[in-house]
Amino acid sequence: MPIATVNPATGETLTTFDEFDHKEIDSRLARARWAFLDHRKTTYAYRAERMRRAADLLDAERDSIAATMTTEMGKTLAAARAEAAKCAKAMRWYAEHAEELLADEHPSAADIEDSGGTAAFVRYRPLGPVLAVMPWNFPLWQVVRFAAPALMAGNTALLKHASNVPQTALYLEDLFRRAGFPEGCFQTLLVGSAAIEGILRDPRVVAATLTGSEPAGRSVAAIAGDEIKKTVLELGGSDPFVVMPSADVARAAEVAVTARVQNNGQSCIAAKRFIVHADIFEDFAARFTEGMKALRVGDPMEETTDVGPLASKQGRADLERLVDEAVASGATVLCGGERPRHLRAGWFYEPTVLADVTPEMLIHREETFGPVATLYRVDSLGAAIELANDVPFGLSSNAWTEDQEEQERFIRDVEAGGVYFNGMTASHPAMPFGGIKRSGYGRELAGHGIREFCNVTTVWYGAKPGDGGPAAK
Repeated sequence: MPIATVNPATGETLTTFDEFDHKEIDSRLARARWAFLDHRKTTYAYRAERMRRAADLLDAERDSIAATMTTEMGKTLAAARAEAAKCAKAMRWYAEHAEELLADEHPSAADIEDSGGTAAFVRYRPLGPVLAVMPWNFPLWQVVRFAAPALMAGNTALLKHASNVPQTALYLEDLFRRAGFPEGCFQTLLVGSAAIEGILRDPRVVAATLTGSEPAGRSVAAIAGDEIKKTVLELGGSDPFVVMPSADVARAAEVAVTARVQNNGQSCIAAKRFIVHADIFEDFAARFTEGMKALRVGDPMEETTDVGPLASKQGRADLERLVDEAVASGATVLCGGERPRHLRAGWFYEPTVLADVTPEMLIHREETFGPVATLYRVDSLGAAIELANDVPFGLSSNAWTEDQEEQERFIRDVEAGGVYFNGMTASHPAMPFGGIKRSGYGRELAGHGIREFCNVTTVWYGAKPGDGGPAAK
């Protein structure tokens, strides 16, 4: 795949970039290593000052970088602006909280005595240069939610971004440089996927994080495992959106529309399977379908557009394949199901609702990365949970119920990294994010995320430390 900006609203190639050669890659890996040796010694206050400056720059440049994101991958301009604002918020959050999240931890005096020591504590130390392999769907946020904690922890970062968002990738490198992070702390690598293995096997790279497809995650995990290097993977999702009789059906249907079509439906944590109790199924289905029909599909640069194009021609073809196979196998199209007739250019697809979906259909088990929802009718809480779990993924989940016993059942039994009640899944810097099953492993954000790429170091004293030794209080 060429490294290029191709406008998905028109199909026009706007600019292309040459891949880095081996010499340039080697130079950048060397810079990352040398930068780490200095960056790890800096104070939290030093890093926080630069992280806040990056946030300020991003806020000031929100409109221009939003336009770049929209041009490169098709999200609406309003969504792009919101993404930039969210990134600045996360930068400030880690600038504020990193030191306390990585503060030394102290066992009890009794446990220290039982260990035979006189003092002990746990210190979180940075690992080194971390490779981030990132996707195009949230081209700023996916990177920042890794980079902000990684840099605040004292690591350095190497970004291999998706090949269709090169200008956003280069902007991020420039942003951190202008914010005052020394050369080599954050670098973009303009390389194709074929270069990832060599970079990951290089001894100067100590760990990797990947957000993307299941095949990409398998590949990176296998290489890193062979090299015995830490990885964090956030892969696909087919999140359930369960609605029970005690729910506010009108509100649930309204939120369901946003939950399905956020980012033009191209989000791992977008709700994709809508599982509704039979007692309220007809009411919910009618409201949800009308909401999907009312969405305006069009130019993502226009403020009135609700749903823009898919990011690539292949992405639309993959979505069409799933819908067409489901319809041929007996699924009912409640709305959509085809390309918009008023848009001749670009990779658009109508917001679509399918009912009568069965487990035998491909669309039941594969992730639908676009504005297509599948609708299921169930007659009990147990059936709802069983269906929610009946996919290979386990990223997040949504459940609409006011019944506390039902809520406890969802928390206990739903196989996912998150359970969101009476709302939609959304990532926040203060809350850990990640999945189970084939949705990956490890966590991003919050304290869990910043500690993923730290050396959890046990420090133990068999004799009392001297006055000039490290603090163990």
